[in-house]
Amino acid sequence: MIEKELESAKDLADIFELVKTTVRKAIGQERGGLMLGLANLGGGPEGFVGAFYPVATNIIVMNSLPLKRIKETDPALYKPYVFHILLHEYLHTLGIIDEAAARQKAYKISEATFGKDHPVTQFAADLSRFIPKLVYPVYGWTPPQEYRLELVKGFDRGSTAPYIG
Repeated sequence: MIEKELESAKDLADIFELVKTTVRKAIGQERGGLMLGLANLGGGPEGFVGAFYPVATNIIVMNSLPLKRIKETDPALYKPYVFHILLHEYLHTLGIIDEAAARQKAYKISEATFGKDHPVTQFAADLSRFIPKLVYPVYGWTPPQEYRLELVKGFDRGSTAPYIG
């Protein structure tokens, strides 16, 4: 059922609502009042940041470059990729700050929710195998010192929920 809901998601906010529901069912925690910012954080074959959560804030900043690239290379992976990235960062917002712990928890939740072979779980298992679909093959490019942040309107529709529950 969740696979169908993910397929029918219309935008980032729809996918985030699925992430929140999934996490609430899996670990019984939730948080409201989050914002999503999109910014070109760069990236290349040597690596990239998919997103980050500045600790003790209410914003997730997602790298817009991989989003653009995956739409060009394999659009069917766009929603699973977004789900994975938002799941990982949402876990950070709930207090799982350690990167390895967040990765492990994201994998366990993904596998329990989607099964081992679903792209969401495959992203959680080994994101690096998808690098060619996520980055542009340009060596030496680095993001500007400052980046422009675009906030996604209506991102956290359930923002009336307790801050962390």
